[in-house]
Amino acid sequence: MAVAAAARADTGIIAKTTDGQVRGASADGVILFKGIPYAGSAAGENRFKAPPKLSPWMGVRDALVYGEQAIQPPDPNWPKTWKPAPASEDCLFLNIWTPGVADGKKRPVMFYSHGGGFATGNGGAEVSPQNLSHDGFALAKNYDAVVVTHNHRLGLLGFLYLGDLLGDEFAASGAAGMLDIVAALEWVRDNIEAFGGNPDNVMIWGESGGGAKTATLTAMPAAQGMFHKASVESNPTLRLTPRDEATELAKTVLSKLGVSAKKPRDVLKVPAHRFAEVQKQMAAGDPMVFGPAVDGHYIPSHPYDPVAPAMSAKIPMIVGSNKDETIAFFRQIRPDVFSLDEAGMRKLLSLMLRDKTDRIVDVYHHSRPDASPTDLYIAITSALMMWNVAITMAERKVALHAAPVYMYLFAYESEVPVSSSINYPLKAAHAMEMAFKFDHPDNNPEAGKRPERYKAAKNMSAAWAAFARSGDPSHAGIPKWPAYTLEQRATMILDAECKVVNDPYRDERLAWLS
Repeated sequence: MAVAAAARADTGIIAKTTDGQVRGASADGVILFKGIPYAGSAAGENRFKAPPKLSPWMGVRDALVYGEQAIQPPDPNWPKTWKPAPASEDCLFLNIWTPGVADGKKRPVMFYSHGGGFATGNGGAEVSPQNLSHDGFALAKNYDAVVVTHNHRLGLLGFLYLGDLLGDEFAASGAAGMLDIVAALEWVRDNIEAFGGNPDNVMIWGESGGGAKTATLTAMPAAQGMFHKASVESNPTLRLTPRDEATELAKTVLSKLGVSAKKPRDVLKVPAHRFAEVQKQMAAGDPMVFGPAVDGHYIPSHPYDPVAPAMSAKIPMIVGSNKDETIAFFRQIRPDVFSLDEAGMRKLLSLMLRDKTDRIVDVYHHSRPDASPTDLYIAITSALMMWNVAITMAERKVALHAAPVYMYLFAYESEVPVSSSINYPLKAAHAMEMAFKFDHPDNNPEAGKRPERYKAAKNMSAAWAAFARSGDPSHAGIPKWPAYTLEQRATMILDAECKVVNDPYRDERLAWLS
């Protein structure tokens, strides 16, 4: 494990960037650089603007500790026992795992955006277990790849659209957090060769909020040319916040912050912690409330609605989700879901499906004859939240008739109970695949103890590493992975034993269309 490796680290490894030298730590064949700044401070007068350029430094800068995460409220989906990581407006840092520096090799670069919607999370923190989730050690060591994670502005400080209220100086405000990620990609383009990576072979990927960020990057002109593959995992984002809605939301936020409509620039003087407080108050548990605005320039249009972005037509993609996504959310907000009877299940679903309830439930009953009411509720809500949208994204990518898209469903089931009082297993819940695609299943106790977890992790991590290297996720350990088409709808079911299924759950898919 990476934690054990870190204890034996040699901190004498130095790499040269365009801004100055950095010192990393080497252990067990992987060199880790933490907290490298990729842009200047986004605080004070730089709030709500594109990230400023970084000022070079003299001498050698230590890159041995993760940088501070963005200002943010507690994530409602994280266990209450988790300690928050240090946070600051000055949060534009990235981390690199590499098998070698300045060794002349050109390894594929796996550039990962963290989850947490557009509101919470980080690319790595010294606080456990946040130091384990995005650990790139195994990917770098096992697949000779360079793994990059990063922090960027989030929530109100990252996406409060003020362009129509404060003028052109703040035109970038609704996309500021995304422009941070573009700046990190620019840094990778200009520096990653010194860290053993190939700037002409960069895969962008991410789970949940990171999937939404990846989808958004494929639709941003400023990001074009700096990535060559993309993988959207468990958040196939079709639409973002329209500009007019973003402006109305900004008016409400300024009012709650106590900023006068006559002096809107006073928002630059508001203490940073107030943004997190107002964000928590307004979000009501939904971290997607504050996300990028379709401003017509930095983000010209919705990423995948009504069509996929033509600017990324030549970019191969992976799109998919987990089989039992919503278990992760209901464990916190609706524990009663895990003891539903048939009548209770139909009643809850009717709040979302209304007059479609009986028809949809009947189709799912027929498709899954042995499923319990809870099983069906999880399956139907997971389809609503992720699977149906992933299919739509894949269909729209296929319609460009250019680079392939590969479809997956992560199906490995953890046996770990939802909680100490709920015996229902976590199965393939939201975010469960993270420990598998990073090839470190033991970093997440909720992945369980079944020995098959190692095989499932190899299957998935090798596929993503193969995709990063060549644009094709097929490898010797799994069946040939065909590209998705509207005729076959080939989908890789990722598990300890993988299989390709054409149009999985076809009757269910068709039921949603009518």
